[in-house]
Amino acid sequence: MSAGSIEAVGTTTGSAAARTDAGPDVGPDAADLAPAARFLPSLAAVYRSQLSRARVARIPLLFVATFQSVGIMILMRGVVDGGGEARAVVAGSSVLVVAFVALNLLAQYFGQLRASGGLDHYATLPVPPASVVLGAAGAYASFTVPGTLVTAGIGCVLFGLPMGHLWVLAAVVPLAGAALAGLGAVLGLLAPKPELATLLGQLGMSAALLLGVLPAERMPLVISWARDLLPSTYGVEAFARTFDAHPDWAAVGLDLAVCAGVGVVSLAVATWAYRRAAVR
Repeated sequence: MSAGSIEAVGTTTGSAAARTDAGPDVGPDAADLAPAARFLPSLAAVYRSQLSRARVARIPLLFVATFQSVGIMILMRGVVDGGGEARAVVAGSSVLVVAFVALNLLAQYFGQLRASGGLDHYATLPVPPASVVLGAAGAYASFTVPGTLVTAGIGCVLFGLPMGHLWVLAAVVPLAGAALAGLGAVLGLLAPKPELATLLGQLGMSAALLLGVLPAERMPLVISWARDLLPSTYGVEAFARTFDAHPDWAAVGLDLAVCAGVGVVSLAVATWAYRRAAVR
C-alpha cells in the first residue's frame, strides 16, 4: 500500500461520511464507511513516504553526524591509547551517529509536524497511530546505518581494534535506534513549541555524546547512574564487548535485550504522545 493509497482510503472515508449527512435519500450501502487500513500495510506506506521525503534533506545531516563522530575519535586518539577505553570510544562514537539522527532529528521533525498542523493530516487518515510513529522512526533510523558502519570501521583502524564482529551492528543499530527514536518522538510530540523540541533533541544528543563516548571508568559515580538511564548506553556496551578477544556473548545478548525492551516502551509512549497531540 503506497502513501497515496492511504490518502485515497481517507478520501473514501470522508466521502462516505458526507453521503451519510446528505439526507434520507442516501441508501444504507452508501453510508458504509471504509474500513481502517491494517497496521502492517500502513506502516510500510508511512515508512516509504517518510524515507522518500527525508532522503534529500537528511543525507547532508548524516554526513555531519558521521564527520562529528569521526572527529571525536580522532581527538580522543590523543588521550586514549587502547584497552577498554578505546573500545568505549569507538562503540560510543558509532552509536552517537544513531543518536544524532534518531533522537535529535526526529525530535525536531515531530516538533515541527505538530506546530505546522501536519498531525491533523495524519489524524484524518484511517491508519493506526502506531504505524505513523513506527514508520517515521524506522525511516529516520535507516539513515544511520551507513554512517555507523563508516564510523566503526575508521575507529577500528585508528585504535587497532579487530573488525571481525562488526556484524553485531546489524542488531545494535535497529535496537538502539528504536529506543532513541521513540525518545526523540516523545520529546517532539510533548514539547509545546518546536524550538523547545529542537532544544530537547540537542540536549539528548549531548547526553549521548558525554555519557556514551567518554569511558565509564573516568566518570563520577553519580554520572554513572545517569549513564545507566540512557537507552543508547546498552547498545554501546553491547558493541564494546565484541572487541574482546573472547566476547561474553551472554552479556552482549543481555544488553541488546535491554535495548529492545526500552525500545518497545519508548515507542509505546511515543504512540500515546501522538494520540494526545493529535486530538488537540
